[in-house]
Order: sequence, then C-alpha cells, then structure tokens
Amino acid sequence: MSEQDGGIRAGEALFRPVRTGNPFEETVERLLQAIKLGVVGPGDRLPSERDLAARLNVSRVTLREAIRALTEAGYVESRRGRYGGTFVNERLPKPRRVGPKRLARELGGGLEDALVLRSALEEGAAEAAASRKLSADDREHLCRCLADTDAAKLADYRRMDSRLHLAVAEVSGSPSLAFAVADVRMRLNALLDAIPLLERNIVHSDKQHRAVVEAILAGDPAAARRAMGQHLAGTAALLRAFLT
Repeated sequence: MSEQDGGIRAGEALFRPVRTGNPFEETVERLLQAIKLGVVGPGDRLPSERDLAARLNVSRVTLREAIRALTEAGYVESRRGRYGGTFVNERLPKPRRVGPKRLARELGGGLEDALVLRSALEEGAAEAAASRKLSADDREHLCRCLADTDAAKLADYRRMDSRLHLAVAEVSGSPSLAFAVADVRMRLNALLDAIPLLERNIVHSDKQHRAVVEAILAGDPAAARRAMGQHLAGTAALLRAFLT
C-alpha cells in the first residue's frame, strides 16, 4: 500500500508510537495484538528490533523486556544467526476458557457496549474503504486476507477472521480507525472465545465476508456498509444468545 494514495501497510496501525503511560505494558499489548489479530502469524518473524523500537518509539531495552515477557508466556522465540530474529511460535497458547454464565456476570453491560462500538467502527470502516480509490496493493491485501479466511482451519479461523476485519479498516485510509478496530476486536475476541465455533455459522460468515469485500472492491459504499452491518448483526446475535 503506498503512502501516496493514503493507504497504510498491513499492521502499521498496531506498530505506531506508544501512547503515554507504561511503555513496557503497552509494548507487550501492541505485540500481542499483532499476534492475536493475525498481523504476524505462527512461524512469522517480527520486524527487526531496531525497526520495532523506532516504530513504537520505545527504547530497545523496553522492547527486549517486552519480547522476553512474550517468550516466557509462550508466544515468541528468539533465534540467533544470520537468519535469526524474533519469531512467533508455531503453536500459540490457548486462550483462557471462561464459562458463558460466568463471563456474562463479569461483563455486566460490557457486551452491549462492545457490540455498539464495533458496529459503529466497522460499518464505517467498510463504507470508508469502498469510498476510496484503492491501490493495487490495497486490493491484493483484501483479497489475500479473504482467501486466507476462506481456507483457514477451525483452529486458525478466529485469527484469520480478525485479520480480514482489520484489513478492511487498514484500507479505509485512516490509521486511527484501524487502531480503534484492532482494540475493539481484541475485546470481542475475549467474548468469542467463550462460545463455540459453529460450522454452519462459519460457512455463512464466509459468504458475508465475500459480500463485504466485493462491495469494497466495486466502490459501492452503501453496499459495503450494509453487508458489514448484516455480518456484524449475525455475530452479535450469537454472542447475545450464549452470553445473556
């Protein structure tokens, strides 16, 4: 994606300078987002230490501490040598499983808050993406993420699904929107992990994903917003059914 036409590179929103607060904690959070949302997948190498530290605007000492924490948690490993670096582990830690009833008690009104926020952000992202003149890289990025989601195994589906939704926000031309979508997706994934993945629902979701991407590629903002809204409504209905 070229900067000239307003596009941003895949995952760039997650690697922008950290905000004020605790640099270590936020660096860990950013790296975990990149892994859990599929920006860097199992077996992939993270950007170089020098590049990551510069993009996140943290010291290399802070970055090394964050990588050490993720190594101890089982998310990454460091390799030495000419082709070394920090790599995402092939097998990632399984998410903590919480029963639907317990999660519903813990959430309070958090479920509806997350669903409303997601709808506002992601429908707007789809509409914005369809309103832009996309570069060849933008279009290829969307199509690749769609194909990866279609071909994903059950164990990888949620991560690839997250990656596709983030890709839609990335090609909207707004790094801030992409970052906000990543944040709300992390919140939703914690809820989605508490409910089962249903084969029939996956087939339906794949059809809706294609409708969203096709509308964006066709430059039809209204259709893109409508298709994304229908897709999100289905996910919201499942979450409400299991968690309330």
